[in-house]
Amino acid sequence: MIFSRIQFATLLIATTAACMPAAAQLTPKAGAVVTTPHVRAELIAHAPDGVTPGAPVWVGLQIVHKPEWHTYWKNAGDSGLPTEMTWTLPAGVSTGEIAWPVPEKIPVGNLANYGYENTVLLPVPLEVSTLYKPPVALAGGTPSMDIQLKASWLVCRKECIPEEGEFTLSLPLQGSTALHKADFDTAQAAQPQPLAKPGAIEVNGNNLQVRLEGLPAAAQGKTLAFFPETPEVIRTAAVSGKDWTQSWQGGTWTATLPLADQRSASPTVMPVVVALAEADRQAGQPVAWRAEAPVTGNWPAAPQRAEVSPALQAALTANAAKATGAAAPSADLNAPSSTTFIMALLGALLGGLLLNLMPCVFPILAIKVLGFARQAGNASAHRKAGLAYTGGVMLSFLALGGAMLALRAAGAGLGWGFQLQSPGVVAALAALFTLIGLNLVGVFEFGRAAPSSVCSAQAKHPLANDFLSGVLAVVIASPCTAPFMGASLGFAISLPAGQALLLFAALGFGLALPYLVASFVPVIARLLPKPGPWMNTLRRLLAFPMFATVAWLVWVLGQQSGIDGAGTLLALLVCMAAIVWALTLRGRTRVVIATVLIAFTALLTGAIGRNVLQVVEPAKLASAGAGTQRWQPWSAERVAELSGAGQPVFIDFTAAWCVTCQYNKKSTLSDAEVLADFDAKKVAMLRADWTRRDPAITAALTALGRSGVPVYVLQAPGKAPVVLTEILGKDEVRAALARL
Repeated sequence: MIFSRIQFATLLIATTAACMPAAAQLTPKAGAVVTTPHVRAELIAHAPDGVTPGAPVWVGLQIVHKPEWHTYWKNAGDSGLPTEMTWTLPAGVSTGEIAWPVPEKIPVGNLANYGYENTVLLPVPLEVSTLYKPPVALAGGTPSMDIQLKASWLVCRKECIPEEGEFTLSLPLQGSTALHKADFDTAQAAQPQPLAKPGAIEVNGNNLQVRLEGLPAAAQGKTLAFFPETPEVIRTAAVSGKDWTQSWQGGTWTATLPLADQRSASPTVMPVVVALAEADRQAGQPVAWRAEAPVTGNWPAAPQRAEVSPALQAALTANAAKATGAAAPSADLNAPSSTTFIMALLGALLGGLLLNLMPCVFPILAIKVLGFARQAGNASAHRKAGLAYTGGVMLSFLALGGAMLALRAAGAGLGWGFQLQSPGVVAALAALFTLIGLNLVGVFEFGRAAPSSVCSAQAKHPLANDFLSGVLAVVIASPCTAPFMGASLGFAISLPAGQALLLFAALGFGLALPYLVASFVPVIARLLPKPGPWMNTLRRLLAFPMFATVAWLVWVLGQQSGIDGAGTLLALLVCMAAIVWALTLRGRTRVVIATVLIAFTALLTGAIGRNVLQVVEPAKLASAGAGTQRWQPWSAERVAELSGAGQPVFIDFTAAWCVTCQYNKKSTLSDAEVLADFDAKKVAMLRADWTRRDPAITAALTALGRSGVPVYVLQAPGKAPVVLTEILGKDEVRAALARL
């Protein structure tokens, strides 16, 4: 039996593994307190009457920021993300919404954010119902309620760092818990008070006209700050300068605000907050008010969203510009900044077509040529096989793209190739390609081990082989990013799910297009030699690209799990190969040897198998990754530090599982003339290694309108970053350096 039959046993398992999310990052756990280099976050509670049904119980995340650092309000403004909380509570206990204190306006270059500096408490009410059953206290102990919180926040200064933490708190059920009463009182005083009247908002051309009534006498005649809860509707930065107006007409406050250039929403009701300036606030008196104003009038057509939105670009470039005193660079990247959906579709199609030229796809294309030759002279079979292969490719791209989008929507910092950030997925793929190689070289035939019903079903439905080979092509191709792919995939992240999936479908169609065309053009089939003994030789030859793929995957695992992980995987692969060989024997010998090998493999897996799945910290892997002192590890802080010193920066966003990255690293980025130009321009060279999941690198890629690697960025202080092409050319790099 030839290669195709092994797909039924291994390919579906590997495909499922390939769609799994990357290995979770280690989350700091420190009871009720998590401390990072930028904040101190603590889970605190306030229960003045104890924890009983109907009694007021508050919990909250208190964040103490280091000087100049800040986190964000529910509407972050032009950049940033709000703090998110996920609670684990006993049955009968639930939480309300975060009671967001009034934020402050934080200028960011020529943009503006809404957020918090110094110390802020984000209170959340607990609702204890009569269904709650208090736990029984141990002898001499006090009954308590266990509360768990998983929170994530984006903290920014001259750079932005995604952080997260897990918190636990045991809240006594009896007596008052008033240790943090003052903190909750301060947070309560900063809550916007609801207005008795909803107010009104009218759309007038490219402006919003806001009218609020019922504000107290203490606020009347004062200049108020304005905070919309709906993001990306107004021009946030303008609402701190001369581009908006406000006035009082008796007790009615009115304002005219400009709409955002990249408006993403057209709400029918807008919750808004107005607040007194710090100088006008009085202790014990309300400082802010909230209204949910209905919106009337016709919204102008929303403009096409740019691939690199100001909100994302500001996270990496505008903050750095603030530190250097330069104007914040615009989102004018070398990649398209106003990509239309049609252009993105075309880019995805061309990217998929060029993906066939990437080294990682060569093994499966060679196997398809072998299958093509087997069907020589049968035009109908050619066409059906081409359609089945195309279907497998496109559906796999849709599944992989849908998984990436869903996980990103759930808060995971993932991008293209995310599945290979998981050591478990890498190990599963190594096992799959080992089996394929053993089958191709003739060590075993699938028909000897598979039930006869499976083999007969496979014979009746040969198109399943072509469909599954399309799935395998996507599994192999997923680590690669071809030209045009980066911009289209980055654009897909900002689109609605339906349009984003169309881009993934176009990418898959581009990958399948050459084989699909060949299957419908008879003259191409006639160029191949007739079936004969040469096919057996080619089949065995194709085993070696598979074994080369295994060697590459073992190396990738070594970058993630260290030398122990790579060695363990090699040992387990040898055991698997021995088991496969034993199953080809006959009679009692087969049973005895296979049983012994399976038992030995199980014991070995239990003893050292954990080495494969461990994630070794990057510091412990430092050596070969950096190569020489020329390359420094990337961090947003390091970029800001170098930019502040006026030094240009070249960033290599790479990963061990990215074949294109490794090619560029060994060719263009090792060229003596290119390195001499870097030295002549005194360019700092930073390497952002995305082999393991890294939320900071994911955020940086997103800010550049990309969702995968390789990405190469040349950035000079006060200038927009220049994004180079995925297939990095020597002349391109030298020309970009010459323009510095």
